[in-house]
Amino acid sequence: MNFTQNLLLIALLIVASAFFSVAEISLAASRRLRLRQLADDGDARALRVLRVQEQPGFYFTAVQIGLNAIAILGGIVGEGLLSPYLAVALRPWLPESTASSVAFAGSVAVVTSLFVVFADLVPKRLSMAEPERVAMAVVGPMDRFLLVFKPIVWLYTRCADLIMSLFGLPSQRDDRITPDDILALAEAGTQAGVLDRPEQQVIENVFELDTRTVSSAMTPRDRVAWLRRDASDGEIRALIAAQPFSTYPVCDGELDRVLGYVDAKDLFQRVLNQRPIDLKDDQLLHKLVVVPDSLSLSEVLHQFRQQHEDFALIVNEYSTVVGVVTLNDVMSTVMGELVTPQDEELIVRRGDGSWLADGHTPMADVQRALVLDELPSPDQYDTLAGFLMVMLRRVPRRTDSVVWGGHRFEVMDVDNYRIDQVLITRTDDAGA
Repeated sequence: MNFTQNLLLIALLIVASAFFSVAEISLAASRRLRLRQLADDGDARALRVLRVQEQPGFYFTAVQIGLNAIAILGGIVGEGLLSPYLAVALRPWLPESTASSVAFAGSVAVVTSLFVVFADLVPKRLSMAEPERVAMAVVGPMDRFLLVFKPIVWLYTRCADLIMSLFGLPSQRDDRITPDDILALAEAGTQAGVLDRPEQQVIENVFELDTRTVSSAMTPRDRVAWLRRDASDGEIRALIAAQPFSTYPVCDGELDRVLGYVDAKDLFQRVLNQRPIDLKDDQLLHKLVVVPDSLSLSEVLHQFRQQHEDFALIVNEYSTVVGVVTLNDVMSTVMGELVTPQDEELIVRRGDGSWLADGHTPMADVQRALVLDELPSPDQYDTLAGFLMVMLRRVPRRTDSVVWGGHRFEVMDVDNYRIDQVLITRTDDAGA
């Protein structure tokens, strides 16, 4: 063949190789969720690509047959494309054998470069940029190629399957979406500017419902506002005025003897109707949901749904009341910064870069705010106060401090053994 014919054949081989490169990368990079959306919108080609992704063995075998056959033909044709002309041009300056070798190497280098750029790099970048659209465009021609070379494709596919089974290797990819996949997508969306940081936080909080215990969202015992069942109308009104909440446990003399709870709107209704508040009236008392402090927030939500209530009493293994939790508490934990006013946040960043945190702050929030990779003995506590107790091996006192993960945790205020405020500052040591 003359130079023009060789050049035309090389061009055709590059186009064919580019087609197979596109077919390979686009199928592997196509997102199933996006293809499913397109298929639901009525695009039959998307459905065909989804079916190929479920059983990609024959498809990839055909691609590799095409790529390897083209590579062999390209080597044969490319060797004679430029080498005769280069050899003639080099003979005045080089011995004939050396000129032939250099010409051969130069011809191979030029043809290889053409294949690398136009049959590999450019098509693959295109396929990575628009994988679903490209995969749908080539799935039809690939089906016809598979039909023509079906016997050869079948033979090579069965050989590959046999080798995979002998070595116990997986033959299909696992397309199940895990929570880690969703969290990684959310992080990528935040970095790309698609999601705001508080919105990403909501997604992370939803997946943490299974791991965060109810004690991380509860109102602790010392902050619970409760009513005695035998309290007078005046005492009840005074307590509600001093501690306005939506729900109040009703107890028989002490918090550990809870009889039920009353809704503030029922009490207000009585006040508006100028009727005295008498907690001995059973019509005011609502059924009480009691949950152990070992439950996760997800399990508490299940209890609320099951019993059609939004208020629960939390007890420990000794049947002592440790706190209360409402549906609003759980939802506030999920929504985070989107619904929590800055002056009510448990952990707040100050102007100098330090943090001021309430002792009741969940350690998951502290870990996220400080970007700590790990915590010591994380199963032994849920809150910042618990973390300090575990680290100090005693009840913390004012000015006590702990250093961990490049941060100093200093107790600033203690009220009756309860840690009110902790100052967190960076230290020069970035390690534990």
